[in-house]
This record gives sequence, structure tokens and C-alpha cells, in this order.
Amino acid sequence: MISWLNAIGWLACVVYATVPGFWFMVHPWAAFWRARRRSPYIALLPGWMGMWFVLGLITAPVRKVELYSAWWPWILSLVLFSVGAWLYVHSSKNFSARQLGGLPEVMVGHSEQRLVTTGVRSHLRHPVYAAHLCEMLSWSLGTGLAVCYGLTAFAIVTGAIMIRMEDRELEARFGESFAAYKRNVPAVWPKLRWR
Repeated sequence: MISWLNAIGWLACVVYATVPGFWFMVHPWAAFWRARRRSPYIALLPGWMGMWFVLGLITAPVRKVELYSAWWPWILSLVLFSVGAWLYVHSSKNFSARQLGGLPEVMVGHSEQRLVTTGVRSHLRHPVYAAHLCEMLSWSLGTGLAVCYGLTAFAIVTGAIMIRMEDRELEARFGESFAAYKRNVPAVWPKLRWR
């Protein structure tokens, strides 16, 4: 059972670690994609899946290296997994599947050009990325696999760069309203307020 969980954890982290790579194909090239007649996802989705394959090949030789093996980290892992699931559910409120998939960024004249700052987004600008991080940390903690921790670290570094790129693109699209939102709401880690 544990070997299956470890394999699922490794594969999940491979996919999550490539999410910033997918958005690197979108944000710097948004104008290019908007100029195309056909859906950009004809190229973007296979490109992203190619990243899974390459990262899977690179990490496969070390995918069984354990930093530790114990049952109790799975308890904390379930807590993080639940927080990630909660964030996914609340991220989709007031935010369409088209927005989550990036259609406003890549499709010319897309009608859903709106800045959502309510709900969970009143506490985090990028709750979906926070959910991804919770899921990766959950798999890393539970499996104890070095590869999961390494992929999580890789995703944190590339994700930080990607969030800056996305914030620039959103500020270009929404102007001062996004700039004010960015000043007041953190990216992926909520501000804790003590009373």
C-alpha cells in the first residue's frame, strides 16, 4: 500500500511542479496566443504534458529515495491535503472554469475580463497556487520521499517567478484596481491577525 501511495505522491508532485511551466508558456506570450485563430490549448496542453514526461524521466531514477518512513506524518499530510481541497473548492466560487483555465489571457475578445477580489480571494490573490502548494507539501510530508521535497522546492522557486509574471499581466489588464488589490492582499500566504 505504501509503495502505491509513494508512486502516486511522486506522480502528483511531477504534475504540480510543472504548473508554473505551463503558465510560463502563457503569460509572456499572451499577445502571441491571442493573435491565433485556433485555440492555443492545441499547443499548450501537449506542451504541458511533455513537461510531465520529461520531469518524470529526470526524477524516476531517484523516486524511491526516502528521507524517512513513518505512519504519523500521514496525519499531518491529511490536514494539508484537506486545506488544499478546501482552497480548491473556495477558489472556484465567483471564478469560472474558463478563468481558472486561463482563457481570458489567451483568447482574443474573451468576455470574462473581471477581477475577482471576494471570498477566499479577499485573503489570498492566488488561492489555487496556495492549494497546489498544500497538496505538494502533503505528498512530501506523507511519503517522506526526497524527490517530492525536491519537486516542491522547484515548484516554489518557479512558482514565485510565475506569480510575479502573472501579477504584471493582471496589472496591465486591470490597472490601478489590481495594483491596490496587490498592495492589500498577499499572494499565497494569508496575513495572520491577532486580536
